[in-house]
Amino acid sequence: MSISKNIENSIKKSSWIRKMFETGVRLKKEFGEDKINDFSLGNPDLISPQEFNSVLNEEAQTSGSFVHGYMPNGGYLSTRQAVAEYLNQETGQNYSAQNIIMSVGAAGGLNVILKSLLNPDDEVIVIAPYFVEYDFYITNHGGKKIIADSTCDLLPDLKEIEAKITTKTKALIINTPNNPTGKIYSKEILQELSDLLTRKSKDIGSTIYLLSDEPYKKIIYDNNQYHSPVKFYKNTIIISSFSKDLSLAGERIGYIGINPQIKDAESIINAATFCTRILGFVNAPALMQRVVARVLSANVDISKYQQRRDLLYNSLIDIGYKINKPEGAFYLFPESPIEDDVAFVRILQEKFILTTPGSGFHRKGHFRISYCVENKVIERSIDGFRKAFQEVQNK
Repeated sequence: MSISKNIENSIKKSSWIRKMFETGVRLKKEFGEDKINDFSLGNPDLISPQEFNSVLNEEAQTSGSFVHGYMPNGGYLSTRQAVAEYLNQETGQNYSAQNIIMSVGAAGGLNVILKSLLNPDDEVIVIAPYFVEYDFYITNHGGKKIIADSTCDLLPDLKEIEAKITTKTKALIINTPNNPTGKIYSKEILQELSDLLTRKSKDIGSTIYLLSDEPYKKIIYDNNQYHSPVKFYKNTIIISSFSKDLSLAGERIGYIGINPQIKDAESIINAATFCTRILGFVNAPALMQRVVARVLSANVDISKYQQRRDLLYNSLIDIGYKINKPEGAFYLFPESPIEDDVAFVRILQEKFILTTPGSGFHRKGHFRISYCVENKVIERSIDGFRKAFQEVQNK
């Protein structure tokens, strides 16, 4: 075998999300686009805000030397300052441009931070269910993934997390609003989590960093509120992107926010800036940096996502599915009506409905539905969801 054994094994364990997406591509070619109801991939379909489009057109007309050239590895100073000011308004902290590194999306940002922090075999705790790419990001940089299960309400289980902390624990990754559950972590949960990490950091004699993966923080429903973890725990590093709130997934633009209150903030900033370079990103895309700096308060039309959530949630509840109602993001995570969630996802596939098994997020007995689709796709899928439910109930 000519390729890395590690990569060969990773490919074999590759994401269920991508597998179902690729299945969708095949089925659409075979049966037609209008026959397949594809809920597999969290690929935001809403149109980017007009404000973004206007600024993009303006910036695209800019010409001159180095307009599209290299800049400092951390990003344009003006963009980093704009993001810092935005975060200060959101969090009440005191970020400066120095504390911000522009990244190639949140995925790029997470890889940069993990490479900056991890020594071989350092442990990173993730809370199941979680975005499974975290597995690969952690092992990319020599870390060891440790899974803590969530509660029956799909929220962090503090006792579980505490039980998984060891002297090798370097970080905990959280994601609120959460993919795949849509759950938002309350102030109470975040305060309890802060208290736990503060106490355990003291016990083990080293800082446990909280890595807050925040691409969905502006996609919130029903007057719920997003609470920034950095308000509660000073050793928080924010990693976010504009993929979801501006529908820019393909543009790969995001940022890292390193809290100035972190004791070793300067060292982490230097390391992350260096890692941005040596991982091959060099810097985040120049044009997008200039654009997003001017539209930080813009957002896609969240009401459209909420309308879809309500249509899908209410329809599935009426059929008999059990679902923790999502408060944000654009996913439903119903319980599978049979124990084997992979088998049930295959039954749905027979009805031309593509979803992702909860096993793919390390939470068996559930499945994920991504409603980044037009209303007509949801409407035509309901009968298939009903037939699949009835089929397993009658066995």
